[in-house]
Amino acid sequence: MRPGVFAVYRWELQKLRFQKRTYLGLGAAALVPIIFAVAVATQNGQPNDVAFGRYIHETGLAIPLVLLLFGSVWMFPLITALVAGDIVAAEDHNGTLKTILTRSVQRGQVFAGKALATATYAIAAIALTGAVAVVAGSLASGLHPLPTLSGTTISTGRALVLIGASLLVYLIPILAIAAIGLLFSTVFRNSAAAVVGTLMASLLLQLIGILPGLGALQPYLLSTQFNAWQGLLRQPVDWAPIVRAAWVCSLYAVPAFVAALLVFLRRDVAGG
Repeated sequence: MRPGVFAVYRWELQKLRFQKRTYLGLGAAALVPIIFAVAVATQNGQPNDVAFGRYIHETGLAIPLVLLLFGSVWMFPLITALVAGDIVAAEDHNGTLKTILTRSVQRGQVFAGKALATATYAIAAIALTGAVAVVAGSLASGLHPLPTLSGTTISTGRALVLIGASLLVYLIPILAIAAIGLLFSTVFRNSAAAVVGTLMASLLLQLIGILPGLGALQPYLLSTQFNAWQGLLRQPVDWAPIVRAAWVCSLYAVPAFVAALLVFLRRDVAGG
């Protein structure tokens, strides 16, 4: 019986378990919240110019939300790119892709397995950051009710639920970046070029968003969608930015994913 997509998916997860890039990314996802919480506990300053920044000394539940704002600049795109940009290119570098593509596994199944493994890693990184930030923040500032962006205050339990939902919304642009990284990994055949290219694409979109005269493009930039989760922290919930993030990110993710798949399906086996 020929192995299917989930068999390939399990193989890819096993590979990720033994790669340094995986632990570099997940290590950063866990370490940054701890460093931030220690800074909050030892210093009196606070980032008043960002949402929830003024509350980091009042409740530890504000800390994961502030990290979502800071992490969108380079941290989470880089963590995502470390695996997304490497998962196909590494096979080219090691000369193992030719072997995989000549086995009794369809190319589409191999690609689907790699895509699922990349998404799993991205989800794990975001979940790890959120969990560590909540624990570290609670130790630094206590587990107290959280003020919302509308000026109301919600209970600790509801705040935890909304933080979890915010992480899910945050995954939407992260998965779009993963799709771009997967495309670069497939096309460039070089891990370093794919990782750097993915990160630079993310930074370029952020730069476009702050250039004068281009404000009309901002709602349609991938970088803007990293703030969509803030709609959950309003009373009542503002679903408009979340819905926009879903379809805008699809405009980036779907073409990148399809292009990567087509390139992978047409890969020259003889050339690796």
